[in-house]
Amino acid sequence: MNHAELSVPDLKAHATSASRSIGAILIDNGFLSPENAERVLRSQKETGQRFGDAAIALGLLTEDDINLALARQFDYPYLPATDTSLSDSLVAAYKPFSPVVERLRALRSQLILRLFSDSRVRSNAISIVSPDAKEGRSFVAANLAIVFSQLGERTLLIDADLRKPCQHHLFKMDSNPGLSGILSGRAGIEAVAHIPSLLGLSLLPSGAIPPNPQELLGRSGFTELLQSLGRIFDVMIIDTPPAIQCAEAQIISARATAALLLARKNYSSAPEMRRLAKNLQHSGVTLAGSVLNEY
Repeated sequence: MNHAELSVPDLKAHATSASRSIGAILIDNGFLSPENAERVLRSQKETGQRFGDAAIALGLLTEDDINLALARQFDYPYLPATDTSLSDSLVAAYKPFSPVVERLRALRSQLILRLFSDSRVRSNAISIVSPDAKEGRSFVAANLAIVFSQLGERTLLIDADLRKPCQHHLFKMDSNPGLSGILSGRAGIEAVAHIPSLLGLSLLPSGAIPPNPQELLGRSGFTELLQSLGRIFDVMIIDTPPAIQCAEAQIISARATAALLLARKNYSSAPEMRRLAKNLQHSGVTLAGSVLNEY
């Protein structure tokens, strides 16, 4: 069985979760005591309100508590603010109903329509590219991967920035073993780590920073790795280094299904964006579109 499949016990757990009442979920997760749950049920019968509305009216729960319980009831994983297992930069994990995450979901929909609905497209890897540093590639890559996983897609986030990687910092995990270890033959597929708190999401961190990132990513092994992982995962999001500083961004994109071009508002250079788009197209890269990042 491959890494991305669910075992039979897992499937049973999901079915049980979907069929459980919101009250049971709130009790199990420590938001509500059994005694207070009975108070809510009595109030619910008297007022005709929904369970969550009755609990809020009694001052026992907040709207955020109810949203979190509903998300778990419908297998839509996100984390409460009290959970510090991930960086708070991962807004899709902590604030899934915020305007920025709504825009990420809209981007997800556009990518599905433009890329994955085409039966001729056999690959499923999207590189996130931009000309310079500090334009938000890692932020967009990480949060886009999360919203794909929340859709129920088996999603892999690959940190292919082998110069200044940061995805392992965002997900608060060790970077080794990682992509550089696989490409150098020192590690295998076990370098892919599942993110326990986010159903369906896995991360392949960068690994140790090598002295020859361009050569490692330019070898056939990287192409073969993407093909192998593409048979396990539905979607792969690839974080890349700055394109005007590092040739790897173009190499990575040439091996992906498509590239998503990213610019930062009031920061990115329009001429550099045009130059990057032209260079990518001349390399045979499919441009999935462009995103204006306002962070």
